[in-house]
Amino acid sequence: MRAFAALVLVLWATAASADWLADVQPAKLVGEGDFSVFGFRLYRAQMWSERLPVDYDERFALHIIYARGIRRERFVDTGMSEIRRLASAPIPADTLARWRADMMQALVDVGPGDQLSAIYLPGKGVRFYAGDRMTGEFDDLAFARAFFGIWLDPSTRAPTLRKQLLGVSP
Repeated sequence: MRAFAALVLVLWATAASADWLADVQPAKLVGEGDFSVFGFRLYRAQMWSERLPVDYDERFALHIIYARGIRRERFVDTGMSEIRRLASAPIPADTLARWRADMMQALVDVGPGDQLSAIYLPGKGVRFYAGDRMTGEFDDLAFARAFFGIWLDPSTRAPTLRKQLLGVSP
């Protein structure tokens, strides 16, 4: 029985440790750019996709390499604030609470050099990675679009980064 439990643990760990980039192959780097606040670089973001232009009909990945430490709670608070700001209509409180819980599960505290990735799954939702470890998958297209909208919506707070990610700016 102990050997069986060990085997299950190994199989679970292997499944939860998939490489994020393998999730979007044969994708290529579409664009990248830095995000800074008050002159302090927080991260470098990359957009990976097989198809150009990037759209919600195909799988794509947002990959972020952090230059500074950021707490998970800060990610979630900032992300939820942006999701509410960018929404075309008020989002019900129960939906916001569910999305917040999903983000708390998927995101982790980061330090310089740490990497987080999110894979858009067309017709399904979103999958998150911390390094090469999958941290969550959510079958919720509205959540996936709202999350990626933080970077891809035309009204993003980082329009230059958006253009860089989409490969429309040098």
